[in-house]
Amino acid sequence: MKSFKYVLSCLFLTSLAPARAEQVGNVDVDWLGNDIIIEAIRDPEVEGVTCHVAYFERGLVDRLSNGNWFEDPSNSAISCRQTGPIVIGDIDRSDEGEDVFSQRMSIILKSLRVKRIFDEANQVLIYIAHAREVESGSAKMSISTVPLYNP
Repeated sequence: MKSFKYVLSCLFLTSLAPARAEQVGNVDVDWLGNDIIIEAIRDPEVEGVTCHVAYFERGLVDRLSNGNWFEDPSNSAISCRQTGPIVIGDIDRSDEGEDVFSQRMSIILKSLRVKRIFDEANQVLIYIAHAREVESGSAKMSISTVPLYNP
């Protein structure tokens, strides 16, 4: 099933994905082939920050028995940490922030996104993982922060 998701990602991944994800974990959750995928994403504009995103990937048996062949759930989790000296590049400093990563969770209507927002007053980078659904939106999200300390 991993190859199915990979092929779909390659076919439909667009320029909305400035960062590349590297799969670092795969947890089997049941006998239907459903998995939790864990990917590492390095922020392309902030050296020294790596985020790990976990999301659910449906297996072949689950897809055949439940329908929605081309769609995975919107649930995700994120954790970001300093993994080296932090060097901030040319980042968007607005309250909307900017996309760091995007991956399709269905052929057309749903994607998993990671956005970065810079809380300049508190010297913190905020990373939020959320599903973007064209049709009705989604309230499912996860947040992580990386403080910027000056030793």
